[in-house]
Amino acid sequence: QLQASGGGLVQAGGSLRLSCAASGFIFDDYSIAWYRQAPGKEREGILCISSREGITYYSDSVKGRFTISRDNAKNTVYLQMNSLKPEDTAIYYCAALRGILSTIREEALYDSWGQGTQVTVSS
Repeated sequence: QLQASGGGLVQAGGSLRLSCAASGFIFDDYSIAWYRQAPGKEREGILCISSREGITYYSDSVKGRFTISRDNAKNTVYLQMNSLKPEDTAIYYCAALRGILSTIREEALYDSWGQGTQVTVSS
């Protein structure tokens, strides 16, 4: 089970940190990805961090502004979002996949999804 939290309303240029807390499985064995879905758009994968080695992948849309990290002792993955833009407004979801994840994969391959947390960036 995944629980995403930390969303909210922020002005453009501001920062937010999202958390994805996991329970019910061996967290170290799972890679975690963050997806987002903006109003009227398809859900897109934006970054991920692999199990154990912590290999990260960032899409061009967030590279240099967002940072993903994981604390295996707390079974939690963090998404630090800086320099937020209005186009970052979306519902953000975390997803878990058992094994190594070096890039965003098809949504059907993930084993578990969080419920989503709303991020709204005002101009």
